[in-house]
Amino acid sequence: MTQSAYASREMFFPENEIIVSKTDMKGRITYANQTFCDISGYALRELVGKPHSILRHADMPRAVFKLAWDTMLAGREIFAYVKNATKAGDYYWVFAHMTPSFGRDGAVVGYHSNRRIPKRAAIEGVIAPLYAAVLAAEARHKNGKEALAAGVDCLTRALETRKACYEEFVLTL
Repeated sequence: MTQSAYASREMFFPENEIIVSKTDMKGRITYANQTFCDISGYALRELVGKPHSILRHADMPRAVFKLAWDTMLAGREIFAYVKNATKAGDYYWVFAHMTPSFGRDGAVVGYHSNRRIPKRAAIEGVIAPLYAAVLAAEARHKNGKEALAAGVDCLTRALETRKACYEEFVLTL
């Protein structure tokens, strides 16, 4: 059973709260605030040391995560709409600001993300249909590399029609 098959209840967190997490260079969680624990359904001890992908919802295209990682590995921040899975199999949407964390020597030492309540109209009218199309492009390929390449191509073409890169696109929604 995929997450999509049983994850039918959307969860929400208070508008005045921010979900915060930090990861190491490999994407393993090193810190999560109480709002993160509350919405995800995980205790802090269950999260620390686990890959952040523990929250990956099956409806999220791999191409969006590739874009996020490529951007952060290049030392830049990125904003993205993300659908996460809870421990119980429910889901929640966030508008994420993901950024590298730098050490005293200027080298990247990990990653930091703040997530806020997303705009409902953006999710329902633009993001969910776009992600569904990208996910469908990925699903047409059994080979992981081909699936990812197809998803990246679909996302790229969608952004080209909007004459914007992903970051510009999501910030205008």
